[in-house]
Amino acid sequence: MAKDWTKRLFCLLLFVFATAAFGQEKSEKKSDKDKEPPKDQIVTSTGTVRGINYTARAGTIVLKTDDGDPRASFFFVYYSKDGADPAKRPITFTFNGGPGSSSVWLHMGAFGPKRVAYADDEGHAAAPPYKLVDNEATLLDVSDLVFIDPVTTGFSRAIPFNDAKKFHGFEADIESVGSVIRLITTRYARWSSPKFLAGESYGTTRAAGLSGWLHDQGFYLNGIVLISSILNFGTARFDTGNDLPYIVFLPTYSATAWYHKRLSADLQALPVSEVAAQAEQFALGEYTAALMKGDNLTDAEKQSVIAKLARFSGLAPKYLEQTNLRIDIDRFDKELMRDQRRTVGRLDARFIGVNRDAAGEEPDFDPSYAAIFGEYTATFNDYARRVLKFESDLPYEILTDKVRPWSFDRQQNRYLDVAETLRDAMTQNQYLRVFVANGYYDLATPFAATRYTFSRMQLDPSLRGHVTMGFYPAGHMMYIEKSSREKLHDDVSAFIKAAVPD
Repeated sequence: MAKDWTKRLFCLLLFVFATAAFGQEKSEKKSDKDKEPPKDQIVTSTGTVRGINYTARAGTIVLKTDDGDPRASFFFVYYSKDGADPAKRPITFTFNGGPGSSSVWLHMGAFGPKRVAYADDEGHAAAPPYKLVDNEATLLDVSDLVFIDPVTTGFSRAIPFNDAKKFHGFEADIESVGSVIRLITTRYARWSSPKFLAGESYGTTRAAGLSGWLHDQGFYLNGIVLISSILNFGTARFDTGNDLPYIVFLPTYSATAWYHKRLSADLQALPVSEVAAQAEQFALGEYTAALMKGDNLTDAEKQSVIAKLARFSGLAPKYLEQTNLRIDIDRFDKELMRDQRRTVGRLDARFIGVNRDAAGEEPDFDPSYAAIFGEYTATFNDYARRVLKFESDLPYEILTDKVRPWSFDRQQNRYLDVAETLRDAMTQNQYLRVFVANGYYDLATPFAATRYTFSRMQLDPSLRGHVTMGFYPAGHMMYIEKSSREKLHDDVSAFIKAAVPD
């Protein structure tokens, strides 16, 4: 009898659990079915700058698969000049780099209608609280502007969120940003517009990659603006066996030493452009030959190179001999002003940092980044909500490590080099022009490395004139300095006008 009751009780409990599980599963399925799919969230506002009336559209646009499934929500801000003919009005798609950077730097520093206010004309941060001012150098006088934040930067997020790593790689990034550019072009009827890209830092890598990806979609560009360019990563990786960075960084070391008055009197009497030119000539000639000889360099040759290397770097001959004639960026930043217990900036070598002590091989931090990070963060968060009227509780990721590790799957065991992609795009679309902006004090993407890359692209002679360059007495973000910001505007404005057919 007891066994029968036990059996009946077990069956009853099994029925109860099964019913509950079925009900829960049904409830979950209903919840998933009833859950609203992600939607575009775009708000519109208006403004005026330099006498130009414009409309701003800010928000997120959902990128979907061909089957209609959401992949990611991309944040963008699109400025269009009121009353302009979209078929004739240029449009420029703009982004920064990182990888992991939002577009805030070019948006709020260089090209947007509003910009961060600095403490002085050289771009030093003002005391908080910070403020925005009208941007006298906005590109809205010649082009409509779209600022795009790649996935995991700004307010852009993967859908679902835990799929973000799918976007964190060279190829995936180009495909997703390219797809958003195509989508925005379609939504806002800009297929007939003259079309441009503008990228900074790793954003130039993205822009060069997009020149090929977009071309393959039938999306032909009029021009590309590369600000603080890096297309060949072999120029910036201080790896054992790779001597190229030591060569192409030297002219920027010279410009930096000149700025901080660490060179001999005869060099200090010259303009920075001439000092950089002399250093570049030495770097690509005698210095390159010495590094190529390696241990076969004679003592006399070695001492001659050390003397000239000291002359152009501002570093002591004994220290240069101890480094085997090879100074990487961290050592230079730490060593140049060690006697004053100061370091120099990486993004902008004009900025000076104070470390815990004067020993060690590398700075504690980059003073040029520290000077602007808080300023841009505060001003954009205020601007997005108060002026653009876009509301979100998400943190606006200015520059995040959440995208790391960044995948270079197809570039394993070699350096990423997108110069060939750009060459191919320029060859197939012979109307495509490129403008490259370089800062003399940029130790992140040095100007000599850019010249080295473009001089080895093997562009046909008929196309070499389609690449033009500008040089500025400033750093990686040359637009934080007043005169360079104005010159950058004038250079890019002239470039866009020249690249648009009459």
